[in-house]
Amino acid sequence: MENMMYMMMIEKSKTYNKLTKQAVMEHVENIRKLDDEGILEICGVFKGYPGMAGMYILKTDSRQQAEEICKREPLVAGGYATYKLAGLQIANRENNYLL
Repeated sequence: MENMMYMMMIEKSKTYNKLTKQAVMEHVENIRKLDDEGILEICGVFKGYPGMAGMYILKTDSRQQAEEICKREPLVAGGYATYKLAGLQIANRENNYLL
């Protein structure tokens, strides 16, 4: 069985500069919830990449579940950002780094 995670790349929309404090608070609360549920592997903000806000690495059972999480992200749902979702096949010692 493939060991997959999903990378959500969060891209700023044209309304990103109108981001409200409430939207930021909802975004952070969403991060906390995903982390508490064990779904969030890592997240962060991109520095020096115009147009990119940040990313999540999600541990989900399926791409469909990851897609649903992306659509519910408050920055996306509020129209402040869009996203791209990429599957990431994990290479590690257990699978001999995909050899």
